[in-house]
Amino acid sequence: MEINLTTKKLDNVKTDAVFFLMFEDNKKLEGELEKIDKALNGGVSDLIKLQKYKAEEGKFLIVPTLGKIKANYVAIVGLGKEKKFENDILRRVASYIIRKAKELKLSDIIIDTNLQQFENYDEVVQAITEGLILGDYSFDKYFSKKDEHKVKEVQINIPKNQDKDRLNEFVRIGKILAEAQNFTRDLVNEPANVINTIQFAEIAEKLAKEYGFEIKIYDEEEIEKMGMGAYLAVAKGSDNPPRFIHLTYRPKNSQGEIAIVGKGLMFDSGGLNIKTGDFMRWMKTDKSGACAVLGIFKAIGELKPDITVHGIVAAAENMPSGKAYRPDDILRAKNGVTIEVGNTDAEGRLTLADALSYASELKPDAIIDMATLTGACVVALGEFTAGVMGNNQKFINEILKTSEETGEWMWQLPFNNKLREQIKAPHADVYNVGTTRYGGAITAGLFLEKFVDPKIPWVHIDIAGPSHHTSGWYYHPKGATGIPVRTITWYLLKRSKFFDKIGK
Repeated sequence: MEINLTTKKLDNVKTDAVFFLMFEDNKKLEGELEKIDKALNGGVSDLIKLQKYKAEEGKFLIVPTLGKIKANYVAIVGLGKEKKFENDILRRVASYIIRKAKELKLSDIIIDTNLQQFENYDEVVQAITEGLILGDYSFDKYFSKKDEHKVKEVQINIPKNQDKDRLNEFVRIGKILAEAQNFTRDLVNEPANVINTIQFAEIAEKLAKEYGFEIKIYDEEEIEKMGMGAYLAVAKGSDNPPRFIHLTYRPKNSQGEIAIVGKGLMFDSGGLNIKTGDFMRWMKTDKSGACAVLGIFKAIGELKPDITVHGIVAAAENMPSGKAYRPDDILRAKNGVTIEVGNTDAEGRLTLADALSYASELKPDAIIDMATLTGACVVALGEFTAGVMGNNQKFINEILKTSEETGEWMWQLPFNNKLREQIKAPHADVYNVGTTRYGGAITAGLFLEKFVDPKIPWVHIDIAGPSHHTSGWYYHPKGATGIPVRTITWYLLKRSKFFDKIGK
């Protein structure tokens, strides 16, 4: 699908469809109707009043193809009531439009932004671009019969007084971010019989070759030599051996250094504390954090921000066998901390313990980890919101602010000393589970804290809820969502002052 900007008058423009965007605002409605009448050569305001159309978010009103517009389909699409973060409304509505266009078998369409006066057209064109690409996604690789229809071109009609060259750059950014998120969705959606630890490492290697990243892949012998006893314990129950992956993007004029760590369980059966059938379903998605690392690297490989980024994944499978680790086992992590195993289904934090220890030894300016870590986080925040924790409030605030801009919902969960007491173990430094079921997302975060250098700002993002959804929402079709690829990439762009270069 091509996405282009245009400043043409719609008179005599031939297209399959035109979609006019309009906010719901009673004070402005009369003026907006006059604009629509002028654009379509009259008659529409009467139709709107007759149908009592209020421009609610995503509501379509089909109007006659009046005037000189050469289109088979013309509609007004509601944006709802004007809100502070209007860019995510635009993402959502753009996704509704692309689905409607596919439903109607349209080939080329125009989205017109001229009925509204948006404050920031950089955000407008980027958000529409992201919404179109994210909303167009489907994982249909394994269907015998597929919907082959594709929308070939979308033109975003913008006011003539806008800097088209500058805005084209934001279309490019939106395209890269959305395609990186879709790349992540593809990886997460693949089952464990298609992507195991070895194959995941090969995908990382291919990505490194494509974009010129440095890459190190460690096998089980090297993992053991590095002292990663927690990670290795989880991995040894599977016939698929572990692979520890370290990607590095290192630009010439680096303005800092960030490590991003993704939980990489290609499949999680629960180990000897085996999951029930209902809870084992969808455990192919336990690699979502690791897939997000690769998606972020795909994006920065295209955008090339001036910041060094390390991508770290401890890839493993958690399977029951005669070699599997057991409850009551005591493990030693890379940083020397000993761990008493309370439950083998709390395995992701064990792999992350060694990955975070490794990341800390790199001495980056900050560390971010992303993990489908706890069902407790889903209970606390629901299926659509990620939990955010960490050791530095300023850093946490920066991530939360960025997530508001990207529309990837996040909420902070608080650390406290009373919950720290609940991961004290009888015979080792720390338990891998809390002594009660309460506050499970937080005790998991507090466990991870033990393996991060306290001098390094660190944020943990529990994406167990929003990483995957069986029916989908907004611009997320059913399956993997690719969260939080856009948030972390956007944060890296801002931190590297990437946007200072645009327009200069």
